[in-house]
Order: sequence, then C-alpha cells, then structure tokens
Amino acid sequence: MRVILAQPRGFCAGVVRAIEIVERSIERHGAPVYVRHEIVHNKAVVDGLRDKGAVFVDELEQVPAGAVSIFSAHGVARTVEADARARGLHVLDATCPLVAKVHIQGRQYAASGRVVILIGHAGHPEVEGTMGQIDGRVLLVQNEPEAEALDLPADTPLAYVTQTTLSVDDTRGVIDVLQRRFTDIVGPDVRDICYATQNRQRAVRELASQVDVLLIVGAANSSNSNRLRELGAECGVPSHLLADGDGLDPAWVAGAATVGITAGASAPEAMVEHVIDALRRLAPVDVTTMDGLVERVEFRLPAELADCTA
Repeated sequence: MRVILAQPRGFCAGVVRAIEIVERSIERHGAPVYVRHEIVHNKAVVDGLRDKGAVFVDELEQVPAGAVSIFSAHGVARTVEADARARGLHVLDATCPLVAKVHIQGRQYAASGRVVILIGHAGHPEVEGTMGQIDGRVLLVQNEPEAEALDLPADTPLAYVTQTTLSVDDTRGVIDVLQRRFTDIVGPDVRDICYATQNRQRAVRELASQVDVLLIVGAANSSNSNRLRELGAECGVPSHLLADGDGLDPAWVAGAATVGITAGASAPEAMVEHVIDALRRLAPVDVTTMDGLVERVEFRLPAELADCTA
C-alpha cells in the first residue's frame, strides 16, 4: 500500500502556541492550572496536558479564586474576561492571534456604525467568543440561504468577518450573496483569512487527485478537520475522519493501492503516525510526503512565559 501524506498538515502556529502556553504555565506556576474549555479540539492533546497537571473546566466558576486560568485558542467573550477579573484569576490568554485579529476587526466595524455579519457555525466556541467581543449588532450567518434570508434594508451599512476555521472558498458563496444584496458592505482582505485553514484545504484538493482513499486525522468536534473530510468527498474520493489508528476501519482501505492522509490543525503528528502504524498491520506500507508549502509561521507567547523553557 502506498501512503501519501499531505503537506502541510496537522498543527498550526495558533495550536502550537496554545499548547505551549499550558505547558509553560504548569512549569512556571506548578500544577494545577485551569483551562476554560478544551485548549484545542483534540482529545489526545487535552489528555496529554491533563496528565501534566492541567484541569479543564466548562466555566470559570469551577476555578478556585486566584488560580492560574487559561483561555483556549478559540477565544472568549468579554463577559468571561470580566468574570475572570472579578474573581481575581491569574489569566493567560491562549486565544489564537488570528482569532484576536477578527475580534479587533469586528469591533472596529461596529464602532463605525456598521451591522456586523459573522460568517461561521452556530455553537462553535470561536463564534460564541467573537460575538461576545463585539459591541453592537452582530448577526450570525452560516450559509448562503441564511444570507439570502437576512431581513435588512439593501442600504444598511454592513461589514462581515469570518470564523477562522473557514477558508476563502468556504466563505466565498456567502460573501457573494451579501455583496449582491447590499450596497454598503465591507470586509477584510482575503489575506486575512486563516493561512492554516486555506493551506490545508488546498493540499487536500491536490492530494485527492492522487489517491484512492483519504483519511483525515482529527477530532469529531473539530470544524476544520470535518471540512477537510467534506472536501475530499466533494473531490469524489472516499474520505473518512478518525481520531487515531484505533478508529481505522479496514474496510475503508480494502483494495486501495494509494491512501492519502492529512490532519486537521489541532491534530498532533503522533496521531498521524498512529494511523500509519494501523495501516502497516494490514499491509506493507510505503510512505511519501507530497510536495507542498512548508509553513514557518510562529506566534509570540505571553511575556511572562517567553523566558520559561518548557
């Protein structure tokens, strides 16, 4: 069996930064440190950090007063920030800088008197955080039909921002509808879309043309991992999402000469290797990596952790 690995795949710079913030916080302050929600959407990552001394909570009220508390990479609403201050928590913010950039853009648009359209998925932590970061009217639009159904005058001053785990291609249809329906609408440059989402989707499209089956390593609740699976299927290739090698169904690859593997932005490379090991138990495997973009993006850590060697 030939296995081709997507390039790029797996961890993005925002996820690397978030995980490092938790690890360095434990080293600097000692266990436990408390993390509001999953730091990233990946069970293996969360379990590994839990073993090191991180305690994951649903709400800040579960954190002892004065304790070290970390906000996840998805970002939080301003009410959560205010609650943390009121309870005297020592907060370290692991919000991805690209998510924080969306917050700033949204606030700027709202401050200029525009109604903000957030293109994203209802219930996603990033969407909830972004809506809670913007003062003014924010409307969530998930798809083109919802954009068509917006009950607003055509000359309403509007602006749109997007969930970072959606690519340019994911949002293009909604933006086209908004621009067709409304005469006064602005939005960020396409260069502001999350680089990692776009790069991984582009790589999947290329990989799909070379393989019989596509395996996407990622969590079931990972938005970007699910989208990679959808893209593979849209390209006409049987595509399956699995957390690790234990989730591999041998029937998926039965008779396949070439299997492609990619990983969502919150999936560690160790899980990719775990899937390859599972394939090796079925047949001899020849692994190659497709030509592709090598990402060199790095995000700074909070100042208090920058000099701490994890």
